[in-house]
Amino acid sequence: MLPSPSFREDLTNNLRAAYARMWVRLRGANRDPTALAAEIGLPILTIGAYVILYRAIGLPATAGAAVIVGGAMIAFWTNVLWNMSSQWFWEREQGNLEMYLVAPVSRMSILLGMAMGGSLNTAIRALGIVLLGIFAFQVPFLVRDPLSVGIVFVLTLAALYTLGMLFASLFMLYGREAWNTANLLQEPVYFLSGAYFPAIYAPIVPFGLQVAGSLIPMTIGLDAIRRLVIDGASIMAIWPHIVALIACILILFPLARRTLNYMESLGKKEGRLTLRWQ
Repeated sequence: MLPSPSFREDLTNNLRAAYARMWVRLRGANRDPTALAAEIGLPILTIGAYVILYRAIGLPATAGAAVIVGGAMIAFWTNVLWNMSSQWFWEREQGNLEMYLVAPVSRMSILLGMAMGGSLNTAIRALGIVLLGIFAFQVPFLVRDPLSVGIVFVLTLAALYTLGMLFASLFMLYGREAWNTANLLQEPVYFLSGAYFPAIYAPIVPFGLQVAGSLIPMTIGLDAIRRLVIDGASIMAIWPHIVALIACILILFPLARRTLNYMESLGKKEGRLTLRWQ
């Protein structure tokens, strides 16, 4: 009987697995400059339509800035849904899920690598969207506390990707049912998070929808980032957002871990993890 690995060896193996999965995602997503240019340029068409609309109806220039920030954050939400949550579904369809299940590492480390690679890829595209939007539409930004922006941004990504880990367990077992659910949730989340309209006009949205939107980490992070980069607010003005994002992480991460272990155990018992959908 082989001796069980020490904590240090186990941690090293999991970190190597996370790094390997991150490296593959970085290389795979950035090997085609044409695709990179399209992923930055095409979202500007939708964002630009809203900026022009807001200018036409007489809203201040900060409304256009809010839309550009929202469009950049949409890239992260899309990445969470389709490039992380759905990864187990695609690996299962391609017959690769067995290799992940027999690997002597935690499935959470693989998801962590996906999250790191996906967040870096999406950050490149989001930065390109913001810079192109600023150049094309000349919208104003006022950043007085870059450190606070960085803290809120990292917390928002952490909350989003822990939510993606939770979704990943559903994709792993239920396949197309979870896939269809993600399709169903995509546009409503764009609306509830206020991605395409400034937060100062949120009071016209019914209270029930505001409550539903506040349960989404992107809504909280997006509002805080807009306050910091458009209004020039300080970290003291957005401390409730920071507390809420930390609470989301502390709730979603252990929930994702338990759900992933449960779904994996249930799938092994029922023989459904490697069954291809017809």
